[in-house]
Amino acid sequence: MLAAGVRRFATSAIRRSHYEEGPGKARAGWGENLPFSVENKWRLLALMCGFFGSGFVAPFLIVRHQLLKK
Repeated sequence: MLAAGVRRFATSAIRRSHYEEGPGKARAGWGENLPFSVENKWRLLALMCGFFGSGFVAPFLIVRHQLLKK
């Protein structure tokens, strides 16, 4: 009986998690569920490089600032 309940839950969870529209589209319509557009791949690449690059460069800039401080 427990196995049947687990199987029913797993099947319904898998069925609910499938999005046919792809990333950036909502299930109920044309609204977006991402805070950025995925339509233009070059703009998306620039945004991702800027986001991840800023996290990589920040410690180096902070150390440089501290070393140059009088």
